[in-house]
Amino acid sequence: MPSATAATEAASVVGYAFAGSATFVPGTATSGGITPSDLLAWAAIGAFIAALLLASQGYREPARYLGVGAWVAFGVFWVTMVPYYYGEAQSPLKTILGLLALPLCLYTGYLLWAGRDSLLILTKAVACMGLIYLPVETIPFVKTLLIETTAAQTHFGMELLGYSPGLIEGSNGYVSKFGFDPNETVTGRTTYIVLACTGIGSMAIFGGLVAAVKAPLKRKAAAFALAVGVIWFLNLVRNVFIGLASPWGWFQQDWLVSFMTTYMGAEASRVSFLVAHNYIAQSLSIVALVGITYLVVKILPEILRPLEEALFVLTGTEYDLFEALAPEKTPARTDGGPNGEPSDSTREQTDSGRER
Repeated sequence: MPSATAATEAASVVGYAFAGSATFVPGTATSGGITPSDLLAWAAIGAFIAALLLASQGYREPARYLGVGAWVAFGVFWVTMVPYYYGEAQSPLKTILGLLALPLCLYTGYLLWAGRDSLLILTKAVACMGLIYLPVETIPFVKTLLIETTAAQTHFGMELLGYSPGLIEGSNGYVSKFGFDPNETVTGRTTYIVLACTGIGSMAIFGGLVAAVKAPLKRKAAAFALAVGVIWFLNLVRNVFIGLASPWGWFQQDWLVSFMTTYMGAEASRVSFLVAHNYIAQSLSIVALVGITYLVVKILPEILRPLEEALFVLTGTEYDLFEALAPEKTPARTDGGPNGEPSDSTREQTDSGRER
């Protein structure tokens, strides 16, 4: 939720495998159309999908090489987001994550090149995340509907707290700006909803994880519904918090304004927004992501497989999350360990032994 007086519309921010939290995953389409970063994202996702199709047909070596190229393109995409994160968004967290994404993606590609085919499940998860998120970002009707619906629901939340600013058209072209009177508020500023404020990025993360694993459809549907429901509610709370903190200056204390303007390059009247959005909300979103993952694992422990692969990339250490997080519900693994890529028959046997 960017400040409405920012020079341009904030890019939508989403979060994928290595950058993900409730506000991690980025796409970059603005009201002006598809950008080069969007095209790069589509190219990476397309290459991921093509690699998976080759692997499914038994062409493991070509699939591996194409997957390497996809991971490289995906890392470069994240780097293209860094100038926005550092400049316009003024988000230290997203800037750091964007910078880290390139070496992590390159390392993932290297591991895949070296023969770690088990990383294909992480590749599949990221591809599914992209298939959920990118169409929403690049189809104008869907994007408009999602943004304006979220704005209306956020406004309803404000009304429950005694605020009723009304909704007007913002500089992004959507009826998603909260119409606070600048002469009556503390900072004279207000906010508007963009795609990043809808929670679609976090929903795409869990949608990708759920879609990537093999499990009974009933449990997959239940896990996805739980994740989407919790994300939707927490996201509305977040939007209401930021939407009120910015105009009413909840964090406009003199010492904080002095620090942010002197050391962080912030505009004085924008401090409350930046603290609420970039520091409090984004930090809590990481906590929320971990909590939602815990709840989803209780229903669908199979998603631990791509998470094990992500942890290996991050740490270089093999983890058996099945044993660590659900020892009382999970039978002994029959897939050869956390770094093995089990056959379909082996995975079906393992799945059938888990509680439904």
